[in-house]
Amino acid sequence: MSRLRMGDSSLDARVDQKDRPIFVDLDGTLIKTDLLWETLFLTARQSPARLRHVFGWRAEGKARLKAGLAGGIEFDAALLPYREEVVAALRRAKADGRRIVLATGSNERLAHAVADHLGLFDEVMASCDDVNLTSSRKLERIVATCGEDGFDYFGNSHDDICLLDAAAEATVVAPDRVARRWQQKSGADLITAGGDPARAALKAMRPHQWAKNVLIFVPMVLTHEFLNFGMLFEALAAFFAFSFAASAVYILNDLVDLTADRKHKTKRNRPFASGTLKIPDGLKLAGGLFGASLLLSLLLPWAFLGVLAGYLVATTAYSLFIKRMLLIDVLTLAGLYTTRIMAGVAATDVSVSFWLLAFSLFFFLSLALVKRYTELMDFGTGAERSKTGRGYVDADLETLAQAGMTSGFAAVMVLALYINSPEVLTHYNVPWLVWPLCPILLYLIVRIWVLARRNQMHDDPVVFILQDWRSQMMIAIGGLMFLLAAYA
Repeated sequence: MSRLRMGDSSLDARVDQKDRPIFVDLDGTLIKTDLLWETLFLTARQSPARLRHVFGWRAEGKARLKAGLAGGIEFDAALLPYREEVVAALRRAKADGRRIVLATGSNERLAHAVADHLGLFDEVMASCDDVNLTSSRKLERIVATCGEDGFDYFGNSHDDICLLDAAAEATVVAPDRVARRWQQKSGADLITAGGDPARAALKAMRPHQWAKNVLIFVPMVLTHEFLNFGMLFEALAAFFAFSFAASAVYILNDLVDLTADRKHKTKRNRPFASGTLKIPDGLKLAGGLFGASLLLSLLLPWAFLGVLAGYLVATTAYSLFIKRMLLIDVLTLAGLYTTRIMAGVAATDVSVSFWLLAFSLFFFLSLALVKRYTELMDFGTGAERSKTGRGYVDADLETLAQAGMTSGFAAVMVLALYINSPEVLTHYNVPWLVWPLCPILLYLIVRIWVLARRNQMHDDPVVFILQDWRSQMMIAIGGLMFLLAAYA
């Protein structure tokens, strides 16, 4: 770490070090994220209409862009993912009487909010409306402040190389490729980022959520086309196209929802909320997933591409504003599940039944209400819209439960009416064997709601059903009865 001149005594070194101020970069160094990207997605969440100014601000310079984005948002510095090792090192230095300065290219409004929250800094240097305080501009400001006394510096990126070179002692934090090479060459102190970016990227994609897309196979199964390999290939292509598109949407949703996720007891550990995955890397990943989804869609009928496009529009709208709209959000979620069934219809070119669509709407509306109910339960007493990021408050818990149970029972009623309809006689050799599906479905729905009211439910009930052994057993029994009814 030390790069003092030869001939200095250890006592002189300690005295010189204590007299030198410490300058600390913010983005990527003190925090695990970048406030330019953070404010862009905060604007998308809080004031989407302001996004129309982004290109104009950028044309006026990066400093103006940072100021424009920072000026129109509610910003809570306490929610940022701080690097605990850096904060701890600064606290030790503060206890030793060192002068510490936050020197950042982020906008001054945000920088002062961070400084006020931590209470560590004696001074703040930051970008203003017309000066982007990075790289050589930052170095000039620091040198003008320190004179010949020298300074220590904490930095992380290629923009910090000139500052790291000029510092008496440099600490490189979670470096990018250029800063990493500089650190290896200079032997400066290193604080690593920790975590595995590849694992974080996989987690951000949420592959466990792909289980929802098995609904694409439902139309093929209900028409008994199990051994039609051409249709199976089309359904598989549709499954992965939907899965890749869904993962891309999950990433964008997480970026828009950063603040709400950081307030949540479990969602705060998501890759973007925790800072383990950088926002630009997430955008690249989302773009690649969208591209892969489009390529797979080109192998299928054009009708499938239309359904997928509608799904993407609906999910994007849901992420941006519908998720905060009372009841519209759960109706949209139920519609998105039904859209997966329609995608299977479009991909395999089979007919769709009114009974199937009606059942899907009521059943998945019940599960969507479970999701909202459990989220509201997690926030506990006093939950308000400003805290939950949704259109619900704690007083709505009982209403959500009643509506969810009623919707689930309506799905069972639709199934019972279908089983008693003439259509069943044409599809099943032993129709009465389908009747056990009704009590099985009742068991699944009531059990989910009992667990939800006990606060023992996973925040996504579809994933819970696919992971719960009792639910799996009921589904297996139902599948067996279906096969016996069709082929006995």
